[in-house]
Amino acid sequence: MPNLPLHKKKNLSAFRKSALGTWNTPYDPTVYGVLSIKMDEALRYIDAFREHTGKHLTVSHMVAKAIGAVLEEVPDANALLRFNQIYLRDSIGVFFQVVMNDPETGEIDLSGATIQKPNEKTLEQIVDEFAIKVSGVRGGNDEAMKSSRDLMSRIPPWAVSPVLRLTSLLSYTLNLDMRWAGIPKDLFGSVMITNVGSLGLPYALVPLVPYSRVPLLLALGSIEDRAVVEDGQLVARKVMDVGATFDHRILDGGHAAKMHRIVTAWMEHPFEHFDALD
Repeated sequence: MPNLPLHKKKNLSAFRKSALGTWNTPYDPTVYGVLSIKMDEALRYIDAFREHTGKHLTVSHMVAKAIGAVLEEVPDANALLRFNQIYLRDSIGVFFQVVMNDPETGEIDLSGATIQKPNEKTLEQIVDEFAIKVSGVRGGNDEAMKSSRDLMSRIPPWAVSPVLRLTSLLSYTLNLDMRWAGIPKDLFGSVMITNVGSLGLPYALVPLVPYSRVPLLLALGSIEDRAVVEDGQLVARKVMDVGATFDHRILDGGHAAKMHRIVTAWMEHPFEHFDALD
């Protein structure tokens, strides 16, 4: 059984072929960008959703759903590299970084929770699943993350880098299901999202994680009051900056522009795109 259901991308453009031949590792082809999203309507939708359902909807939940729509519309972004060729994923997964305290040292640590197929789920389902998974991760009850952390705790520091490279080779390049060895299946999903705004940061640009093979990372900043120009008038709006990082071997400016338009439409006009509220 393979680790991931995949199919090879065909009909590569000349630039895509040259990009694949230009960079040998995911350290080099990183592209960074920042997009600003007006959040007034999103905040109004959150209030209406909470009142209507009694569930604690957040911006992170909305972005998970919106990114599911983005990857449906831009399937080239739902991809990874194997043998220097692009393979498209057959399903969408959104990985959220979760801040926690290490249960043994008490130090601040990062873990994560993955929402699979957010494009096929309602916001209520995403809210409930996210709450269960984050609680499991922070409580040490999430089996996938517990297995991964236990494996890392047994590896001596000098062996961490080669082990990560080996697990990436086995899980993604060879596409093997390695759960028997304690390596979770599709741990990182299609895209990584971190909410640095919850830490009070206005925005961040985060690095690609080579062994995860994820080509797209998003950092959600804090929502701030900002002066913007609309129809020639200066008005106050709630604005969130999103730092985006992508692998130029897989994606380029054309993909980024289309993804920008989709996520902006969803977040700035939520009542038209997200779950209908009676």
